[in-house]
Amino acid sequence: MASIVKGESNHEPEYPSIAGVYLNRLEKGMKLQADPTVAYCFDYSLDRILLKHLEVNSPYNTYKYPGLPPGPICVPDKASLEAVLNPDKHGYLFFCASPEMDGTHRFATTLSEHNRNAREFQRALDARRKR
Repeated sequence: MASIVKGESNHEPEYPSIAGVYLNRLEKGMKLQADPTVAYCFDYSLDRILLKHLEVNSPYNTYKYPGLPPGPICVPDKASLEAVLNPDKHGYLFFCASPEMDGTHRFATTLSEHNRNAREFQRALDARRKR
């Protein structure tokens, strides 16, 4: 779990919130759906995770297979280990990179809220590409 938290962000203050999301998902029997596990399947060679990448047949693909992958996807640091041991207690089930592109995330309790956050991030990505 700590390796996935580490793979999600370099913004340490959010590690406990991210860990809390994944622990909430596990508790509810949801798939983790962690992009870093998909990136791991492609040796971290992808610039961006696309829908076609989510179909890769690997036990590390947490979009396809429930629970934790069979092993870590990177070497977790102390902060990510501590985040998993002391996660934030919240009701979040989703998070998405912030459209501010500052390395932070927006957290959501519902899928509709998450989809709204994801659309805002996608618009920010599209605007950045047009520059």
